[in-house]
Amino acid sequence: LGDCSAVIGQPSQNQDLHFTFADKTVVSGTRAAWQQAWSETSWQIQRLRDNVECADQEFENIADDANPGLEAMLSFDINEDVAAPLINTGKRPQVAILREQGVNGQVEMAAAFNRAGFNPIDVHMSDILSGRVELEDFRGLVACGGFSYGDVLGAGEGWAKSILFNAEAREAFSAFFARPDTFTLGVCNGCQMLSNLRELIPGSDHWPHFVRNKSEQFEARVAMVEVQASPSIFLNGMVGSRMPIAIAHGEGHAEFADSSAVDACEASNSVVLRFVDNRGRMTERYPGNPNGSPRGITGLTTRDGRVTIMMPHPERVFRASQNSWHPRDWSEDGAWMRMFRNARVWVG
Repeated sequence: LGDCSAVIGQPSQNQDLHFTFADKTVVSGTRAAWQQAWSETSWQIQRLRDNVECADQEFENIADDANPGLEAMLSFDINEDVAAPLINTGKRPQVAILREQGVNGQVEMAAAFNRAGFNPIDVHMSDILSGRVELEDFRGLVACGGFSYGDVLGAGEGWAKSILFNAEAREAFSAFFARPDTFTLGVCNGCQMLSNLRELIPGSDHWPHFVRNKSEQFEARVAMVEVQASPSIFLNGMVGSRMPIAIAHGEGHAEFADSSAVDACEASNSVVLRFVDNRGRMTERYPGNPNGSPRGITGLTTRDGRVTIMMPHPERVFRASQNSWHPRDWSEDGAWMRMFRNARVWVG
């Protein structure tokens, strides 16, 4: 195509843009100035439609010429399969991949646990309510993400109440949570649901309630999080790691009673994940913190670490190829695969 194509520009290492024609400058200025000019109409619409503070923060971010972008700083070897010795035994513990009407994340979740050496079983809430499935047959329980009952009953509220207000289901879940040889994971809608089962889950009394995002919109994007020191069995060996993760929720704002409740939660080492900006600093600013949760809190665990809940979706990025961006040295595994393998190691 050489005869009908021409080079009209090339990448630049600085933040200046120059357009020339016939050796004369036509347009010149900073990337930030032109991008803000391009985005101004959308920004003004966003200010009318959404939370004004969030709209302004996103618009201001455009002017950050030194923003380093996404990064991945890991405290572990991404290529180490810590579960390999256990997988080689051929033993595959059963984990219930729990879903309700409207849940849509069960397939990725099952794939992640299967790769980690588990035998994932599709379990619908109707299976438990009817008695077709007994939770005592499982070592793990995973409440998946999605929109149970279309979220019209609130973030995971209807799902939780189908357990709390059914005597048989309530007893089954209480017994499962009380068993010291079990683990539980709740992601997104499952995180919201489990947070409403605090009265059944030992050591979860400090957990918050999840409400509408501060932006007042459903947020589907990639965000940066940092793994915090905690007893969570899922995040063993990952403390201090900062990495991208998929976000998809409309009601992920962690609502605590007051600042003292947040202090108590942090003091108990119950926080497992925080949103951080592209410089690795905890953030409450939008869109680095897409739901506006205080102190960037977006994942928690129980005091014994057996039950962990988080709003982001690790199951959607457990393979390198699932990530919209990843470091060039990542091959097959994404950083979040380690989380699922940690659960397999814990089971033994």
